[in-house]
Amino acid sequence: MNPTKTSGYALALLLSLAAGPLLEAEVKMPAIFGDHMVLQQEAVLPVWGTAEAGEKVTVAVGAESASATADANGRWTVKLPPLPNGAPPVTMTVAGKNTRLTFTDVLVGDVWVCSGQSNMEYPLSGAHNTAVELPKSNDPELRLFHVQRATSLQPNPDVVGSWRLCAPDTAKGFTAVGYFFGRELRTSLNRPIGLIEAAWSGTEAQAWTSLGGLKKEPSLHGYVDKYTLNAANYPKALADLPAQNAAFQVAHDAWYRDVNPALQVALKDWKDAVDKAKAAGQPPPPRPQPSKPFPSPPPDPTGGPHGPSNLFNGMIAPLIPYAIKGAIWYQGESNASQAMEYRTLFPLMISDWRRHWALGDFPFLFVQLASYDESVHPAQDWALLRESQMKTLALPNTGMASAVDIGDPAAIHPQDKMDVGLRLAFAAKHIAYGQNLVFSGPIYDSMKVEGNSIRVSFTQTGGGLVVGRAPWIPASMKKNPVSATDLESFTIAGADHNWVPAQAKIDGAAVVVSSREITQPVAVRYGWCDAPRCNLYNKEGLPASPFRTDDWPQSSPDAKAAPKPVAH
Repeated sequence: MNPTKTSGYALALLLSLAAGPLLEAEVKMPAIFGDHMVLQQEAVLPVWGTAEAGEKVTVAVGAESASATADANGRWTVKLPPLPNGAPPVTMTVAGKNTRLTFTDVLVGDVWVCSGQSNMEYPLSGAHNTAVELPKSNDPELRLFHVQRATSLQPNPDVVGSWRLCAPDTAKGFTAVGYFFGRELRTSLNRPIGLIEAAWSGTEAQAWTSLGGLKKEPSLHGYVDKYTLNAANYPKALADLPAQNAAFQVAHDAWYRDVNPALQVALKDWKDAVDKAKAAGQPPPPRPQPSKPFPSPPPDPTGGPHGPSNLFNGMIAPLIPYAIKGAIWYQGESNASQAMEYRTLFPLMISDWRRHWALGDFPFLFVQLASYDESVHPAQDWALLRESQMKTLALPNTGMASAVDIGDPAAIHPQDKMDVGLRLAFAAKHIAYGQNLVFSGPIYDSMKVEGNSIRVSFTQTGGGLVVGRAPWIPASMKKNPVSATDLESFTIAGADHNWVPAQAKIDGAAVVVSSREITQPVAVRYGWCDAPRCNLYNKEGLPASPFRTDDWPQSSPDAKAAPKPVAH
């Protein structure tokens, strides 16, 4: 971390915490308003900014205009009437007594927020098909806004970012999931699409939830206490920061002077040795380590990106109440060790965003976690987290795109982001746009014991259940691919809770599950581990979500395995 950047961050936070009446008279606008922006069609359009206290500000978009007077703190808001579907490009002007701002090349379409942790932040340049897809990314009616990372103990008034036209140079560092989602909507809806990326790797849902939201749920008050502690520690942490930055800079320079030269020589020798070992068919030697660890930068005085509410305050609150169509979300890896809590926290976070935006139950679409880490098979943290995600579908206007089949057991960041984006777009077409199409893979509905087998029925079967194949196979699975003919990942148990692998056969809209070892079965599970080998699909190519028919406590030793690395 750059210490100067950290200090500037803290200064910006201090200014926001101490914000009082504004001293500057010019009309100013948040960064979300700018050239090339996309305005949400068919929705009331809030426009806000700052000016001199008592100053009249007039906003005009096309033929629509509205005025407001800045309050005692210099803040003002106007609400413009909805612009229709298919409205032509417009210009926005914002005028006060001494200032006139003009924003050009403004499109009217649909705006989506793309948020979460690293699998949402993962850039298009890292996707498995970037060599083919990146050169095709020129689309002047797909607009991208990247919110710079920021933490805050109080809702920030603004973000750092700007609207940019989608092209190879702008798309390569943008969220790959968001890009493929937006591109599919552009293609199928033929309207401008604006994407706002606000994501941070390795972060938890409580950091993306407002303090007021966390206070609404007694079981989450531990996060409120943590926030309170961070706020109490902030003044001293901020006061200590200059000295810590100075000490870090000294240690940083000393490491590069005294440790790095020898490390670089050792790394060069190691790379040569690795090449020789590979040529000889021998295992590579261990990577050399520095004689002294790289110094740790000073901690963020706000509590950083893991502080409860810090990312909501720093990266989401400043966007509100910008009119949006909905949100897509890819996160959960960092909450897997609290998977049962997530079934309370995650829907609360969604409701919290909706409450702040005051747009009603806007569409909120999310990704069910991909497979990861066979080394602890059959650990169940991620299975429970996926179940918590599926239970969140009880909220209205939510949709889930399962990625369980396109994960990489060897990597927490699977490279197939195109199919994730497409599956989210299918959900959007149905939930946000009312299209009649198959938008989900099969979802467990009910079970019935039939002698020594159990019949499992599903909804969202589309054209029918099939043994399918993932659209992308990671290198880690090519030597041992999932079966193309027989269903995998089903287990069955009797009343003794002893789970054994099961045979599973498709029978119409159901799967019949059995095992010679279980003569009186009572429960079935599918994909119930962190890295399942899933191959049950509907004919539209969408995977069935993992499920269990029981609600037994997670008591196996594997369920208590050490937490896996979070997505960074």
